Amino acid sequence: MRSLLAFIPALLFSGLALAEPLHGISMHGTPALPADYKSFPYVNPDVKKGGRVSYGVVGTFDSLNPFILKGMRTTARGVWDPEFGNLLYEPLMQRSGDEPFSLYGLLAETAEWDDDRTYIQFNLNPKAKWQDGQPVTPEDVIFTFNLLKDKGRPPFNSRLNGVAKMEKIGEHGVRFTFNENANRETPLILASSTPILPKHAIDPATFEQSGLGPVVGSGPYRIKSLRPGERVIWERDPDYWGKDVPSKVGFDNYDEISILYFLQVTTMFEAFKKGDIDIYPEGDAINGSADTSHWGQAYNFPAVHRGDIARDIFEPRMPSGMFGLVFNTRKSIFANEKVREGLSFALDFEWMNRNIMGGSFKRTQSYYQNSPLGAFGNAADARELALLGDAAKKLPPELLAGTYAMPVTDGSGADRTVLKLAVDTLKDGGYTIKNGKMTNAQGRQLSFEIMTQNPAQERIALAYQRSLRLIGVDMAIRSVDDGQYQARSNSFEYDMIIRSLPSSLSPGAEQLNRWGSASRDANGSFNYAGVADPDVDRMLEALLQARSTEDFQAAVRAYDRLLTAGHYIIPLYHIGAQWVARWKYIARPEITPMVGNQKQTWWDARVQ
Repeated sequence: MRSLLAFIPALLFSGLALAEPLHGISMHGTPALPADYKSFPYVNPDVKKGGRVSYGVVGTFDSLNPFILKGMRTTARGVWDPEFGNLLYEPLMQRSGDEPFSLYGLLAETAEWDDDRTYIQFNLNPKAKWQDGQPVTPEDVIFTFNLLKDKGRPPFNSRLNGVAKMEKIGEHGVRFTFNENANRETPLILASSTPILPKHAIDPATFEQSGLGPVVGSGPYRIKSLRPGERVIWERDPDYWGKDVPSKVGFDNYDEISILYFLQVTTMFEAFKKGDIDIYPEGDAINGSADTSHWGQAYNFPAVHRGDIARDIFEPRMPSGMFGLVFNTRKSIFANEKVREGLSFALDFEWMNRNIMGGSFKRTQSYYQNSPLGAFGNAADARELALLGDAAKKLPPELLAGTYAMPVTDGSGADRTVLKLAVDTLKDGGYTIKNGKMTNAQGRQLSFEIMTQNPAQERIALAYQRSLRLIGVDMAIRSVDDGQYQARSNSFEYDMIIRSLPSSLSPGAEQLNRWGSASRDANGSFNYAGVADPDVDRMLEALLQARSTEDFQAAVRAYDRLLTAGHYIIPLYHIGAQWVARWKYIARPEITPMVGNQKQTWWDARVQ
């Protein structure tokens, strides 16, 4: 007894054994929902489950493993999928779509950590099981993280960089103790951004060669059938262990989910018109296919006239993100910041907006526009200037003042004032016009190629090409199929591409894979621009280590200013709304969460 009494103070001071189990965790502050919550506030908890839905996507698939480089962008949708749901594999904790970054219990019923976040312990739900009836165990969790460290693609292979030790605690617990490489977001990334895989059903020796063979998950659906590159059909697992877990109530409402693949957006829309797919998302900025004229003019077919089609406009409460033309700074032609800046000025957004996009868009000015995290419209305060340090001296005064914006043309397609600004800036980068060509000191014309993947991107590229010709810049357009586009994107084999980089109110470790120096040469990373800047790295570290909302906001604003000043992307526009057309037998909840529509919560209203 004396030994036990002597041991208790040590436990109390260690902070490792007597932490209170938490139903939810949050990046800043505490989760909004209490421990006895019944469901997320934006679902229909009383939904009648059943029926079916058909989704459409553009692309192809030849794998069921999105966690390796080979299958990064050619994996069947639904395996691990933020849009359609994680149908096969699940994380330890579920993210709420109505909070900046709060997680609630799923495979892990509760979690424990200390105030300094030196560790986190996940206590697995004793009811959690795999689709073959085997229980989900701490050994599965440890196996998953070790497997992905050795065999996974970025960013899955870096999850343990901040972990000093993984260990099983009791029958259901797994504790991660962190090292000096961890930050305050590390425990949340482990909880929400890594799928847990079954140790008994995966052979590490063949993991990297995973194709379309049998798979076992813990999620709500199993694969019913698949036709590579054409279709995958998921069927509900009637024995799904988590259907009554509060974070899953109101989700996964169909008995069957079909995902059809198309070569082009136009053929996918024709399939929607015929009823082959049930939901059609418009304004897909990720693929550069946002088209207000299509939304306004294309819905003139019999099903619309009969009233069978509903068109919903959702307004997420999120930052703008960045959609634009990405310079690959690994290429010597784009290594000079002044060259990138001059080429950015040459794009006539006003002409493009009026003649190609129906004049409905506003230009994006920073990566976190329309939020307290954004540099645009918000001057740098003392806290932010202290973070920037000497880097602030390199930034334009108007960028520090929050007033910096891309030049506005007269919309004629040949605004001489703005074109002169572009030419003068390119001169600072070593280029001048000679005999009608923009050339460097060696007489070599400024020439590059933009790689596109669909007609909407081609239209944007053609408009930009038109402007560049006016100042003697030679830009070629190469349109490739989806498979080639993904392969070349993975290995950075392009001069320029058109991409979207969404932003959230809780940017964190995922930014390392977009802009961190370590990701510059990692095949399969999302660092499309090839950025490796010590100041950007410092701001990434600052936002990851921020403990207060004020410090976090200052770090993200400083980070936004540095990215904007680097001219890594020629900004185009952001879509403040999500446009989604659906056949009316697909119903949805009345409440729209902070992130916008969540299709995982919709249902088939034909079920009685």
